[in-house]
Amino acid sequence: QVQLVESGGGTVQPGGSLRLSCAASGMIFSWYNMAWYRQAPGKQRELVAAISRGGNVNYADSVKGRFSISRDNAKNTVYLQMNSLKPEDTALYYCNANPGFWGQGTQVTVSS
Repeated sequence: QVQLVESGGGTVQPGGSLRLSCAASGMIFSWYNMAWYRQAPGKQRELVAAISRGGNVNYADSVKGRFSISRDNAKNTVYLQMNSLKPEDTALYYCNANPGFWGQGTQVTVSS
């Protein structure tokens, strides 16, 4: 059974940093393209960052230069380093294994 478990969320002041982790199990992690999505209250879920099996990355324009996605295939884990956080980054952040698998989400709140 595939499981994706996110961790690392929390409350941080504007300008602060957080590092999200997503630990995968029940799958051959290195075969999957991985991504982080987020959903703010009243808004649609949106792609934040993605990393392919080969390590190619892409980012939403809103997070370019501030967020960094990476993966460690030996640990079956994908990370999202978030710097210079803004209040508009507040959302529930989801890990995705493409295709078809989602984590339960971890809350990120940016507030003074």
